[in-house]
Amino acid sequence: MRIIICGSSGFIGKELSRFFQNKGYEVLALKVREITKLEEIIEKVEASDILINLSGVSIFSRWTPSYKKSLHSSRINTTKKLVQAIKLCKNKPKLFISTSATGIYKYEQFSDENSSYSDSYLSKICQDWENEAFIANIPTTIFRFGVVIGKNGGMLKKMWLPFFLGLGGIIGNGKQSISWVHIDDLCNAYDYIIENHFEGVFNLCSPLPTTNFELTKTLTKLMKRPSFLSIPAALIKLVFLGGASFILKGQKVIPKHLLEKGFIFKYKSIQDALKSFF
Repeated sequence: MRIIICGSSGFIGKELSRFFQNKGYEVLALKVREITKLEEIIEKVEASDILINLSGVSIFSRWTPSYKKSLHSSRINTTKKLVQAIKLCKNKPKLFISTSATGIYKYEQFSDENSSYSDSYLSKICQDWENEAFIANIPTTIFRFGVVIGKNGGMLKKMWLPFFLGLGGIIGNGKQSISWVHIDDLCNAYDYIIENHFEGVFNLCSPLPTTNFELTKTLTKLMKRPSFLSIPAALIKLVFLGGASFILKGQKVIPKHLLEKGFIFKYKSIQDALKSFF
């Protein structure tokens, strides 16, 4: 099987590439933003059995007006190019797996794939992103990611140094929910969808959301580091601007569709997930 990954240079892309290569699959990278001719994209897409789209700059950054545009364009424009290529392919991929986020849902309420959406900027990006992917008119799956937990990247890597130095702390009041997924479960979910050829929208997060307080206390205990600090919400708003809402509010998302399809999560609790890295 040949798998093409758009966005293979990021944390999740690297982990998925390694995972599928270990299974004996051929994995190729596709850097859409570096290709100016649509014909070149078509040629690469036609060579794939599975096309995975992970495009998009990180949401964990300062949301300046220019960065907000990048949040949107890096996702929608790249997906649009892929969809154009798919439509023009003679030999189309058997499955197109694109990406979205649990940020599509309303803050601080339990949500599954059938729940209503937020009117936040991040939610609108996710909606545009998903709508663009479904235009491909081939078997399509969309994963709505929670926060991905892994030692080689993502949120945990950003937290590691300050926590190691004893500077980690609860953000705001610490009560905000975090929908998360262990990187191993993420890779296994992709494999499960591909093996069973499931289509549709799937929340990709643990069945047990955590809170910022629980995450912080678990990590400091495992690292054997103090946690005396509390990071005020005002500081988060100053640093992240509009992106602060995602950090200070959060979502409680349930992976209803994956569970209904029989997928079994290896790491359901944040304690077990974090312990796996020690």
